[in-house]
Formats: sequence, structure tokens, C-alpha cells
Amino acid sequence: MEKKKIKSIAYTLTGAIVGYLLVNQFLFTKSFDEQMMKIASEFNKHCPIMVDKETRIDNAVALPENTFQYNYTLINLVRSEIDTSLFSASIKQNILNTIKTNPDLKPFRDNNAKMAYNYKDKNGIFIYKFVFGPKDYK
Repeated sequence: MEKKKIKSIAYTLTGAIVGYLLVNQFLFTKSFDEQMMKIASEFNKHCPIMVDKETRIDNAVALPENTFQYNYTLINLVRSEIDTSLFSASIKQNILNTIKTNPDLKPFRDNNAKMAYNYKDKNGIFIYKFVFGPKDYK
């Protein structure tokens, strides 16, 4: 084959590869909502997980309005035994500190996601839901 033809084929292939990469990067880049769904799906492969002797994380879900939610169960308590004001006061700051400092949550912070932490009792009865937005953690 002559050198001009080889160069032409090489430039055409290079252009096609670069074009393919650019199209995939800019036109098919997943939205953060899609990324959150994938993160939740991967996270859920490891659930349920015992956080401590009282708390189990059941799963995570990507919700509308750029919200990522973790769902927890307090495995030894029933709703009627819990003072929700005391419960909120005792763990709210710990959750917020985790959101602010945990490197694994950086993509959520960078994308101004809302972080929700939903708690239920051992019978599946709702206890409390914390929701933190960018104004809380930035």
C-alpha cells in the first residue's frame, strides 16, 4: 500500500476514535441522577449491613430532586419506646459531620445532592427522617 493511503486510513481511524470518545463523553455522560442510581445499586449488593449492635442499614435509593437516601432499621426498638426529639438530637450532628467529612460522599457534596437518612423500628414503623442539603453541609 502506498504511504499516502496508509496515512489517510490512520487519520480516518484516529478521527473516528476521537469522535467516538467525544460523543460518548459529552452526549452520553450520565446525569448525576443516573450515577446515584448506579451507586445505590452497587451499595445495595452489600446490604443489609450491621452498623452497630442496634442499627442495620437496609439499602440506599436514589430519589427525585437530586436526593440520595439511606434506609436504616433500629433492630431492637419499637417506635413507642423512642423519644424522637432525643433521638434526633443525639445523632443529627454525627450524621452531618459524616456528610461533611467522609471522602466517599464527596461526589454528593460536589453535585449539591440532598442526603436523607430514614429510620424505622424493628417492626418497620417509621421513626425519623433526616434530610441535609448543600446549605447544611457546605
